[in-house]
Parts: sequence; C-alpha cells; structure tokens
Amino acid sequence: MPKGPLKPAATYAGEKSELGVSRRRLLMALGGSSALFGLSGCSGLALGDQNELPPAGTVGKAVLLAPLSGPRASIGQIMLAAASLGGDPTNANAEVTVVDAGSDDATAVSAARTAVAGGAQMILGPLFSGQSVAVAQAVGREVPVVSLSNDSSIASANLFVFGITPQQSAKSMLGFAASRGKRNIVTVVPPGAFGALSASAARSAAAGFQIDMPQAVTASSAAGLVDTVRAVNGGKLPDAVYLPVVGGPFEEQAAAISAAGIQLMGSEQWAAISPGRIAALQGGWFTAPDPIQFEAFATAVENAGGNEAGVVAGLAFDAVEMARILGRLGRQDRKGLLREAGFDGVLGPYRFQKSGQCERGLAILGVSGSATTLIGSTSV
Repeated sequence: MPKGPLKPAATYAGEKSELGVSRRRLLMALGGSSALFGLSGCSGLALGDQNELPPAGTVGKAVLLAPLSGPRASIGQIMLAAASLGGDPTNANAEVTVVDAGSDDATAVSAARTAVAGGAQMILGPLFSGQSVAVAQAVGREVPVVSLSNDSSIASANLFVFGITPQQSAKSMLGFAASRGKRNIVTVVPPGAFGALSASAARSAAAGFQIDMPQAVTASSAAGLVDTVRAVNGGKLPDAVYLPVVGGPFEEQAAAISAAGIQLMGSEQWAAISPGRIAALQGGWFTAPDPIQFEAFATAVENAGGNEAGVVAGLAFDAVEMARILGRLGRQDRKGLLREAGFDGVLGPYRFQKSGQCERGLAILGVSGSATTLIGSTSV
C-alpha cells in the first residue's frame, strides 16, 4: 500500500470510496507505537463452548478469488500476502487456496467454476462488485460467495458483502453519538450515487437510536453550507453534522461546520486522509477498524511480504481465517456463515445476515492534535 494519502478508487467494488486505509493511518490511535500484541487472539471465529479446533484436515475447502493479474495485480498481491499468514495458499491441498480472478467478469467466473468443480464449498471474493455478482450467479445457491466488495446493494441470499460499508460506519458512528447525547444530527454529502447511499445509510441508522435526522444536505461546495444545514433543521443548528464522504470540498465544508461550533463526525474514509493534519477536524469523531487490534496483523503482513497492510489485506485475512475454521468445524456453508455468535477478526467483530449484509463493530476515534485517540468501540 502506498504510504502517502490514498487515492480514491472508484473501481473498488463499484463504489466511489477509498481503496483501503493503510496501517500507518489505522495506527494513528497508538500515537506512533509499534507494539506487537500477537495474532493469537485474532482467530476469525469465536468458538463459544468449544475450547479448541479440530486439526487441519480434508474437511471443508474454500477458494479466495484475488486479482493476481491485470491492472490491479498489486492489490491481489497484498491479498495473497495476507492469506499466506496461515500457510501457503497457492498449494492445491491448502485449506483455503488463492486463485487468480483476473480483471473482468469472465475470468472470475471461469476461476470460480473451476474451483467448484474441484470441490470448493465456499468462494471468498472477488474484490469487485461486478465480478462478485457474476460469480454468485454462476455458482448457484449451493456455494456461498463472500464478496470483499463494500457495495451493499449487491447482497443477496447467497452473496454476502464483507467490505466495510456506509451502513456499518453510520450505525457505529450514530450509536456512539447517541451515547454522547447527540440526538439531532444533519448529514452532509456530495452529489452522486455514493453520497446518496451514505445519506440513506445514516437516515436508517438514526431511526434505530431515536436520533432526529432531517433530510440530508447535498452540497458541492462550502458556500452557504451552515445556513443550509440550519434551514433543513428547522431554523436551528444541530447537535452534530455527519460528514461521511471524503473528497471534493470536504476540507472546506468541515472548516465551515467546525467554525459554527458544531460537533463534526465522519466515517472510516477519514482515516485515509490523516485527519490530525486538518485543523478543521480537531475534536471530530470518526469510525475505523480498531487500530490496536489491527497492529499485530499489519506487522505480520509487512514482515512477510514487505507490503503496507490496509483494509483490503485485513478483509482477505479475516475471510480466509473464517473459511478455514468453518471448514474444520464442518460448517463451511450458508448456515455456518449465519451462526448467531458471529465472528471476530483483525478488523473487528462481525456477523452476517440472511439478506447477505454484514453487521460490523467499528472503533470510534477522536481527532486530537496531530494524532487521534481511541474513544469508543461498537459491537454487533
């Protein structure tokens, strides 16, 4: 992963969101610490009343589809490095095998069909939404597909969306805000499909926390923004403004909201822009995977392959660990994915729903000075 600010990746999963958040960004809450906590507590599955797993064997078989060739091969190599932490995933006899999804729908479908013909019971990936839909349609309902996409619109009974979605960020952020007494919140988003999706996710989450959230403000600049926010909120300033989408006039809008004395809140996209360097974000809150839990994994990936681990690497690792352990338990199927206890990974706790959506607990970080601090966490 690049060590500078990450570029928006409109092609990732079909959304206009950030490609991933690097280890450097996620570890801001540690104040620059590189303490190693060990991966032993990041198993990918809470075992409940089972104290230990069955040994590795032939029970269960899953395949991770990664873009190992084509224009996004560098992303695929990061996924491969993450998946390799538990063994060699290129070995045909591995519990979870990584294979090339290529760069288009046809190559991904061909890889998936070959995997199923070879005995795969679960498909992990692809990373992108178009390929994910095509694969799910090709393999049928008997083989669950766990896409690493963050496009929640593609979810179905057999296509599970595993990426960090606007819905997950909104639920975590607004739940924390409600616990801090913020009951009147306005969402501000840029024009476009991703802005509309983020606004809809916030409105839906607000209802679950008895938060008064009027119609979202869609704005392409900072001019007159505070007046517009006041107008949609019945003539008064809200307790907080949720600014989930980074890009365009984001910094100017944040500055205007902050200058008005309104609490500013954001999504996991904030982590990709080093919020501590932006004066307007001081005192703001945003969601992100827990940086402390992510540290040991990120260090292991970088030691193994020299790549800077980010969210995509975390998704690949968590998906592989989940499938590997479910395979050992003989539950590598849709029912296993829907286990009530859920799962726990390096990106935090998560639980799949019958609709194909994924609930995910995220950390809440506060911007303070040049770094950030861990101020809360959410569960599923």
